[in-house]
This record gives sequence, C-alpha cells and structure tokens, in this order.
Amino acid sequence: MLKGNKGEWSEVYVLLRLLVDGKIYAADSDLHKLEDIYFPIIEIIREESKGEIKEYFTGERIAIYVNGTKMKETLAAEFDEESAFLLEEIRKKSSKGAFSIERTQRFMDDILCCKLSAPAIDKSDITIKIVDVHTGYSPTVGFSIKSELGAAPTLLNAGKTTNFIYKIEHERPEAIREANAIYRVSGGGKHPDVRGRISKIIKENGRLKYWRMNHRIFSDNLALIDSSMDKIIAETLLYFYRDGISDCKEMVQRLERQNPMRYGNVNAYRYKFKKFLAAAALGMKPATVWDGMDEATGGYIIVTREGSVLAYHIYNRNYFEEYLLKNTRYETASTSRHDFGKIYSENGNDFINLNLQVRFKS
Repeated sequence: MLKGNKGEWSEVYVLLRLLVDGKIYAADSDLHKLEDIYFPIIEIIREESKGEIKEYFTGERIAIYVNGTKMKETLAAEFDEESAFLLEEIRKKSSKGAFSIERTQRFMDDILCCKLSAPAIDKSDITIKIVDVHTGYSPTVGFSIKSELGAAPTLLNAGKTTNFIYKIEHERPEAIREANAIYRVSGGGKHPDVRGRISKIIKENGRLKYWRMNHRIFSDNLALIDSSMDKIIAETLLYFYRDGISDCKEMVQRLERQNPMRYGNVNAYRYKFKKFLAAAALGMKPATVWDGMDEATGGYIIVTREGSVLAYHIYNRNYFEEYLLKNTRYETASTSRHDFGKIYSENGNDFINLNLQVRFKS
C-alpha cells in the first residue's frame, strides 16, 4: 500500500481536482480566489519513472496517454467524486505521520497513477500545459505545491549551510563561559538555550556583530538577489534570536523603522526581503549554485483548508510575494544537527553561529 503524509496526498488531490476543473484560478495576497484570472489546463504531465511520460488531458472524459499512446479514458465525474472523497480522508487524518487510503489507491491504479509524488529534480511538484490567455501561447510549466491541510511546510530548510556567523564583542571573558552553560529542558532532554545565551551576552554589555555567512554558495546565491541581502537577513536573525520576533512581516517593519542599511527609501527592505522569499520558494537552495532562474516556472499552487486549489503565476507575482511575506515566520531548528548556538573561539576572537530556517505559518 502507498503511504504518505497530508502534504503528499495533497499532491494527488491537486492532480484529480485540476483535471476535473480544467482550469486553475489565481489568488490574491490573502489567498482569495480571483474569479477573473485563471489559466485553462490542456493536460497534466507526470514522469513517475524515467522515460515513462504519462499525459492526462482535460475534458468530459479524461484521456490518459503513456509515451504518446492512448491507454484509456475515464469520465471526469469519477475524478470529481474521488477528489471529494480524498479531501475528506486527508482532513480526517492526524497532522503527523504517513497513512494509506485504500479507495484512492485503487482509483490511482485505475488511472495509471503509481506514486503519490512524481520524482522531481527541481522545485516543481506538478507539470501542467496551460493556455496563456494573455498571449494565446500554451506553455508547459512546473508548479510547486503547498497544502494547508497538513502541518505547515518549510519554505527554506535549515542546515549548516544556513548558519550566519557573528563576532561577539565583550569586556568580560567569564561571561562567555557562563553563557555557554545556559540550557533549556524540553521533551525530556537538555538543549542549548540560544536566546538565553544571547540575552546573557547583552546583559554583560556584550554585542553581536555580523561577521560572515558559513557557506560560500548560499552567500553567492543571496548576492544574486542583492549585494546586501546577507546583511539584511543577518539583522533579522538578531530580531529573531535576540528580540523574539519570528513573523517575517514584523521583521520587515522593524527593518523599516531602524533602517540599519541607511537606505534613503526604506521600502527597499520590503522589496528585497520579498524577493528573497520568492527565490527560496521557486528555485534557490542554500547548498546549490543558483543561476537566478525560477525552477518552478509556473509558480506556486496552494491547497487551502477548504480544499480550493489556487495558483500564484507570473502574472500575479506581486500577490505571491506579498502572500509569502504575510504567511511566513522564522523558527529554531536543531542546534545539534545544524551546529549553532554555542559560543566558540578562533584566533583570539569569540563567535556564535545563528541559523536561518523559514516556515509557513500554521
């Protein structure tokens, strides 16, 4: 039996729902459907196994082709019924863990769909041939899928690659040892208290000064967005670990008030930070050299809590960027796995690594 979490089953739901609807509607920055902006769907393409291309053509009867040969047709009404059933099953399940859905798997077998997620080499979860109503062109584009039906997904995953290094300026060396001795107890274990350690340093009249990023590739990727992008994010990490601000929109508002880069136009912070979030959503990965191009060439598909399937495409990119700003937050990842939160010394100076992870709000 196939097993998957809510996000993975949501990918199957998107496949079924879009084939029924025959179009995908755009959304505004608050994830409300834009009734007058939509993209007709010609077909959905899946390559579940290398060299085996499956094509699902929309219509009253869904025609299914494998490597150019028509294999069968199934009434769209059956897709409609099965998508409604799948949506209710996803809603009933626990937010965590993998589960199977026997009836949906039987239908998947019937329509030659063998996997929950088609393997992807980029950030695309589904490939769709749409009609661009603005030009009449019919491009084949990839969309990344995020679902509100399950646990909030990450936008930018943590790793040692996402550590930012700060030099600690202080006058009392003993304060460093005392700060490193601060832990918190949770889940039956003892973990470094990053915020507690920073608070101790500041209380002792110490100061954290951004030094550099831990990973050259991520640093270079951010430089493609803006030459000061690393410094801007470094400032927001202090807002998070030092001041307890996690909401991305609040961080931008703090940047605008404090203006650490001394910009003449403080709107630059909102503009650049939204470009960073969109880059993370559509193609930029911290450990992979990035060329500045979107890998999810179509954009983003969101499955709403109500089961609507809405898209952010190139034509409503401003809405998409504003949606990301409103709906993302920083969070603390594993200090041990990602090697941050402990003060260490190099060449007579003291440093601390602070980690960046961005997640959608629940």
